[in-house]
Amino acid sequence: MKGLTDIAGIRVGHATDFEALTGVSVILTEAGAVAGADIRGGAAGTEEFEALNPLHVTGAVHAVVLAGGSAFGLEAASGVRQYLEGRGVGFPTSAARVPIVPAAIIYDLGIGKADIRPSREMGLAAAHAADAGPVAEGAVGAGAGATVGKIFGMQRAMKSGLGSFTVALGGRYQGVMVSALAVVNAFGDVLDPATGKILAGARKGPHGMEFAGTAEAMKRGGPLRQPFQENTTLAVVATNARLTKVQAVKVAQLAQHGMVRTICPVHTMFDGDLVIALSLGAAQADVNAVGLAAAEALEGAILRAVRLAPSVGGAPGLAGPR
Repeated sequence: MKGLTDIAGIRVGHATDFEALTGVSVILTEAGAVAGADIRGGAAGTEEFEALNPLHVTGAVHAVVLAGGSAFGLEAASGVRQYLEGRGVGFPTSAARVPIVPAAIIYDLGIGKADIRPSREMGLAAAHAADAGPVAEGAVGAGAGATVGKIFGMQRAMKSGLGSFTVALGGRYQGVMVSALAVVNAFGDVLDPATGKILAGARKGPHGMEFAGTAEAMKRGGPLRQPFQENTTLAVVATNARLTKVQAVKVAQLAQHGMVRTICPVHTMFDGDLVIALSLGAAQADVNAVGLAAAEALEGAILRAVRLAPSVGGAPGLAGPR
């Protein structure tokens, strides 16, 4: 499977600065996608998220932007709006079509070069690069500067990145698919849900690969004096099942269980964890079944994000040297 682009009507593009270790990932849904969102972390950085509220007048979004650069990275969404306007895509108003482009960011200024952030031009480049082929994964796009396990600082953290994974439903729901794309920049550790063991996270020392266990360190009153509000796991889940905006919000909520099963701790005051759910297509499936599949897809995307991350910026990754 290709990842998020398994869902017809979605194109994904990245723009990456491999030297500065930052970038942009764009999910294009030019024909419009019904969308909802769920934010569980305490440090989210977003733009145009009110459009995802079921009470908002807009019925669809035309793209989603995920970016590094902390709040500076939100500028990348302007480039995507420019791209979509040039293609005549947007919410119709009396004077122009206005593209609806929710955006969310991670904090990656602590690795690479802090003074280089995703820009309008980088957002435009990512939109131009978008296609329906297999999603590029690892330390690319918004995942270029992602890291995990930061309770003891960056010197004992590990590299993470971006991953994507698809789940196909069966039986009565044959043909229904749910896919996820995740940028994993978590404060906590990433676990293998099959064993409960840490795959990537905070290490006992800056040179070894023995894990310290973030949750246990916190419960012992670990080093919580640092400015920790610099973490976020961003996720987009998409399906070809028909959903209302209310149902899209419920799918986003249920998808969060994928984070719970793979990241510990998760949804802290130090993280901006959020999920955006997109519905494209007319397939029929129960919203609860779609939500369960979304959690499974997100679980797979998170695991791929750490397993495919190379060692860069002084942070070791499971994929080894780039």
